[in-house]
Amino acid sequence: MKMYILKRILSLIPVLFIVSIVIFSIIHLTPGDPASIILGEEATEQSRENLREQLGLNLPIYQQYVNWIIGVLQGDLGHSFFMNKSVTAAIFDHIGPTLSLSILSQVTAIIVALPLGIWAAYRRGTLTDQSFMGLSLLGISIPNFILGLFLIILFAVNLQWLPVAGYQPLSAGLWNHLQFLIMPAIALGTMQAALIARMTRSAMLETLNANFIKTARSKGLHEQIVIYKHALKNAFIPILTVIGQTFGMLIAGAAVTETVFNIPGIGQLIINSVERRDYAVIQGTVLMITVSYVLINLVVDLLYGVIDPRVRLIKK
Repeated sequence: MKMYILKRILSLIPVLFIVSIVIFSIIHLTPGDPASIILGEEATEQSRENLREQLGLNLPIYQQYVNWIIGVLQGDLGHSFFMNKSVTAAIFDHIGPTLSLSILSQVTAIIVALPLGIWAAYRRGTLTDQSFMGLSLLGISIPNFILGLFLIILFAVNLQWLPVAGYQPLSAGLWNHLQFLIMPAIALGTMQAALIARMTRSAMLETLNANFIKTARSKGLHEQIVIYKHALKNAFIPILTVIGQTFGMLIAGAAVTETVFNIPGIGQLIINSVERRDYAVIQGTVLMITVSYVLINLVVDLLYGVIDPRVRLIKK
C-alpha cells in the first residue's frame, strides 16, 4: 500500500511539471505590460523599466521560469506587488469562501443526485426515469452564471428570502454564513448534481441486472437492503470517480459564480489578478488549483480499495 501511494505521488511530478510550463507560458504570452498597468499611462518609460527590473520581467523568459519554479519548490509562490503581500498569504486570505462554497455545493449535489439516480435506475423506462433524466440534461445544459442570475431574481429580488450577493464568514454565525452561500451553491452544484445522477443511474442499471442481485432477491431480502447494501455498494466506484472529478471542477470553476455573487474567493482573486496582470498571483493560484485537483484524484484512487475489497493494489 505504501509503495502504491509513493508510486502514485511520483507519477504526479511530470504532470505538475508540464502544467507549470503551460501556466507560465500562457500567462507571459498574454498581451499586456504589468509595469504599465501598475504605474498608469502617465508614467515615464524609465519608471516602467525600473519596475520591470524590480519584478524580474526584464529577464529572459526561461530565466523567469527557472526563478519561479525554484521558488515554488522552496515554498515561495512569489510576491504580489498590487496587494503588497506574498502570494501564499493572498491565497489563504481568499481560500475560505471558495472552500465553503465548493463543499456546500458538493454536499448539496450528492444529497440530491444519489437518490434521484438510484430511483431512476430502479424505475427504468418509466415516466419517473425519463423525467429525472430530462431534468439532469437540463442541469448540464444551463450555465451556472445564468442559473445564478435567475436565482437572484427569484429568491433575492422578488421573494426577498436571501441576500442578493456578498459573503459572511463562519465566525459571523452559521445562518449568516449559509444564507450568502445557498444560491451560489445551487447555481454551482446543479451541473455536478446532474452528472452524478446520470452516472449513478448508469452504474446502478448495470449492477441491478447482475446475477448476485437476482440471488439476493431470491433469498427474500428486503428491496431496500438489496438496493442500498448490495447494488449501491458494488456500483459506487464509478460514482466515486465522478464525485471526485466534480469536486475538482467546483474549485476550478467557482470563478464566474463568485463574480456573480460577489464572493471574495479564489475565483475572484484570479479574475482581479488577470485584469491587473499580477503574474505572480495568477501563476500561484492556478498552480494551487491544479495541485488540488490532482490530489483529489489521488485520494479517489486510494478510496477504491476501501470501498470495494475486490480492488487490489498490486506491488510491482
